[in-house]
Amino acid sequence: MAELAISADGVRKTYRGAEQPALDGFDLHVAAGTVYGLLGPNGAGKTTAVRVFATLMRLDAGHATVAGHDVTTRAAEVRRRMGLVGQYAAVDEILSGRQNLVLFGRLNHLGRARAASRADELLERFGLADAGGKPVAKYSGGMRRRLDLAASLIVSPEVLFVDEPTTGLDPQGRQEVWSALRELVAGGTTILLTTQYLDEADQLADRIAMLWHGRVVSEGTPDELKAAIGDDWIDLAFADEDQARRALPVAAAHADGEPRTERLRISVPVRQRTRALIAISTALAAEGIEPVEVNLRRPTLDEVFLDLHRRQGDKQEVAA
Repeated sequence: MAELAISADGVRKTYRGAEQPALDGFDLHVAAGTVYGLLGPNGAGKTTAVRVFATLMRLDAGHATVAGHDVTTRAAEVRRRMGLVGQYAAVDEILSGRQNLVLFGRLNHLGRARAASRADELLERFGLADAGGKPVAKYSGGMRRRLDLAASLIVSPEVLFVDEPTTGLDPQGRQEVWSALRELVAGGTTILLTTQYLDEADQLADRIAMLWHGRVVSEGTPDELKAAIGDDWIDLAFADEDQARRALPVAAAHADGEPRTERLRISVPVRQRTRALIAISTALAAEGIEPVEVNLRRPTLDEVFLDLHRRQGDKQEVAA
């Protein structure tokens, strides 16, 4: 097995007054130098897991390590080797970008000269050198998030926990943050990423774990998770609502599952992709229906996520 940067075995955590544990037999193993995505619905335990790993919260049972150190018995050693980027940028808007980084350097016990030089290094690394003297209040959302990432790297952590890094950012801001995270991994940092955006995990993560009620219920590379639900998909787009309405029963007759609809689009799950594509195209033509767009594709992580919801929901109904 590759060297592990993060590990959890049988971790349990229950909040005071809660009926159900936030983490309930949580297991995780993250190889060094990778991006690992932690996905799941609200309340699945993602943020609790990050808090336990970051020594902000004590686990009730089980065992967890970060950079080879136990999070309970060696918490100080863990903190020396990790960085944490929360859901919202933790920078001072009145100070300039450079002043923020110098402040973080001094708080991390760097001398004045070293804090200043480290601030300059990070401003250059994150493409903020030209804006370093401006108040953070004048930064865009993407710039603030990059500054927040820079602040977390003042002491060059081995492991970085990133919780919902692009919430509220526009597409350009998201791309800026993605680029910054990729550069960190290229430099050897291990990243544990929690996100609500499945395309973000697909873009960044080497491996992904899906949480459900405090435990990992599915794990693998993005491609492995997509392949696990089996079916390919045929996406059909139509010029108007009438054609889309008429096309739905025709496409459904050749589907290997429940089609999904969204305005003028129909997505059809199929097992024999070529045969199904020919059959659906022929049947639509016989009805005088011509799609404006036809795409054949593999499942997306969104569909993996929906399949997880369905399967776990079915298990709960059986248990009830």
